[in-house]
Amino acid sequence: MAKEAIPPAGELPPAVFDPARLAAVTASGLLDTAAEGTFDDLARLALAVTGTRMAFFTVADGRRSFWKSAIGVDPTVGRENDIRDSPCHILIGTGEPLIAENAVTDPRIKDLAAVEVLGIGAWAGYPVLSPDGQVLGGFCVVDDAARPFTKPQREALRILARSVTSEIALRQALHDARTAGDASSALARTLQDSLLPPRLPSAPGMDVAAVHLPADTTGVAGADVVGDFYDLFRTRGKAWCAVMGDVCGKGIDAAKVTALARYTIRAEATQHARPSLVLHRLHEAMLEQKVSDRFLTAALATFRPSGDGVNGHYASAGHPPALIRRANGTVEPLDAAGILLSPLMRLGREHLKETAFHLNPGDALLLYTDGITEARDCGQGPMFGEDRLAQSLAATHGAGATDTLARLSKDAAGYAGGHAVDDTALMLLHVNPRPADL
Repeated sequence: MAKEAIPPAGELPPAVFDPARLAAVTASGLLDTAAEGTFDDLARLALAVTGTRMAFFTVADGRRSFWKSAIGVDPTVGRENDIRDSPCHILIGTGEPLIAENAVTDPRIKDLAAVEVLGIGAWAGYPVLSPDGQVLGGFCVVDDAARPFTKPQREALRILARSVTSEIALRQALHDARTAGDASSALARTLQDSLLPPRLPSAPGMDVAAVHLPADTTGVAGADVVGDFYDLFRTRGKAWCAVMGDVCGKGIDAAKVTALARYTIRAEATQHARPSLVLHRLHEAMLEQKVSDRFLTAALATFRPSGDGVNGHYASAGHPPALIRRANGTVEPLDAAGILLSPLMRLGREHLKETAFHLNPGDALLLYTDGITEARDCGQGPMFGEDRLAQSLAATHGAGATDTLARLSKDAAGYAGGHAVDDTALMLLHVNPRPADL
């Protein structure tokens, strides 16, 4: 979308009336609908992250800005305002975030009626998009007085707005696929785009790779909706977070839990450095939102690359232990006893342990789901198991991240006779060797 100049107060940018955008708003099915826990919880999380007084998720047509979620607002005010009075139309016009740390003096919004009616002292908003990239509205926070928004707060708001976008994409894919009679394949494509990163970012001083290997599901309705997920992202400063998770079962319920887990972990990891606390916050979100009764296991590593390798902490919620391949070829398990996360039971932080680890140059950390350790020929005979996985990993001594995962996948597939009875996800974080070791 081409950027447009911000119009004077009371004038609307042409993008507001774009027929393609208005069609996307209608297709979302969000206008004039009741508040929902999923969006309200994201708004509450935005308040907790920023310490602001109000949070909104708005959807705008050509006439009004409808508050699909409005937290911290007097209910007697209503759930919409004239689009000319709201900063939302600026998000639509530019397609870019709008940060107004002093709404009373900021020339972009100071003359808008909402500034006075809602008592806006500071405003920070990010666009919410349709699956085809049209701006549906915005995700924003409001405070009474002028104030700054820190870089971590802005990043958290960006992630939360993107989570709203992903939720809308998932819902529309399900609706469209059901109408077409092909829910499984459409949902799988959507999840691949929105929940599994198309490529991993480049962590400094490291070679990283990840793969997702689907199970054999030919002729099995709904089985192509995956429950495995992984992610790698920068949190604060030079800190990073890697996560590997496995939701029980398949289908739409598993997809809902996968979506909840990924956006919750991304948001919480920017606020908390301890991986056990991030997993605990995920468990609280599962209890509060109750999107499904499905449980999940997860392994989470927070780490910071440095000149002598990588220092980090690892936590597990009922997940198979990670494996460290040392530069000399030996393999060590990295475990942190913790209970799987279920919306049917409450856990205290004491149920989620964590352990420190250090990777020297040439070392590598493998995160995986149990699809690889449970591989066997048509479900018959002994499983591939953790011991064979460790042996296979040791045999990749000296290989880079991509080649290592290719070898592990090939070994497990060969052991299982080419049959995959469960999805498998693998991620390898390899610390680059020193030049003298190459």
